[in-house]
Amino acid sequence: MTATSSTSFGEELRNWRLRRRLSQLHLAGEADLSARHLSFLETGRSRPSRATVLKLAAQLDLPLREQNALLLAAGFAPVHTERRLDDPDLAAARDAVRRIVDGHQPYPALAIDRHWTMIEANAAVARLIEGVDPALLKPPVNVLKLALHPAGLAARTVDFPLWRAHLLGRLAREAELTGDPKLQDLHAELDALPAGGPRRIASPAPYGGIALPFRIRVGDQVLSFITTTTVFGGPADVTLSELAIEAFFPADEETAARLRSLALG
Repeated sequence: MTATSSTSFGEELRNWRLRRRLSQLHLAGEADLSARHLSFLETGRSRPSRATVLKLAAQLDLPLREQNALLLAAGFAPVHTERRLDDPDLAAARDAVRRIVDGHQPYPALAIDRHWTMIEANAAVARLIEGVDPALLKPPVNVLKLALHPAGLAARTVDFPLWRAHLLGRLAREAELTGDPKLQDLHAELDALPAGGPRRIASPAPYGGIALPFRIRVGDQVLSFITTTTVFGGPADVTLSELAIEAFFPADEETAARLRSLALG
């Protein structure tokens, strides 16, 4: 959580406003408050109502976990549940994740949590990561470490500097959105890893420039993918809101054919 027992609501509110690069006047207008009242909230001269906290959280685009933290800082109980992934109430969601991941065969798909820990993965992912350092595969497996570590997939990733910049940029945006110190630490750790990698072997804008492809050497062939991210719609539980499915689609027929062949053994 962002809020702690030593952090006041006013301090948290101001930190989030500055992180979102909003003026007091702009945030107050969006939240239908006076700038004076917002100033009083930030300095602790006024206490917010529960409804005001939720309205401000919505305007600040806070994820569910951070909304709960802001409520706690203001002295209110959280409104969003946070169940363990193995909680019976999340059984339907876990089943949906497994169906999507397994149903994506023979193409790779995996599910991750907020910190990029691998929750589920299909057999195509296992084939893709064969040969990486076993230490990187000890649970909990961090997908970004697996992708960017020299002993992971980095040495086999074509145009690795571009793919590395893409993943680090995405991680930086997530750290900024959530204010999560673990994501910030993860970004610092991964950013310190070597940035080199194989040179580009294809055109600067393959596949019409529609997306940055993920290209990786498997044996004597380069497999090319475009990726999608799927999240649950309208989640009311913190854990569910932080689950995401990363699916890899073949970017060319050669890759599709190779994956079908690998699946057949």
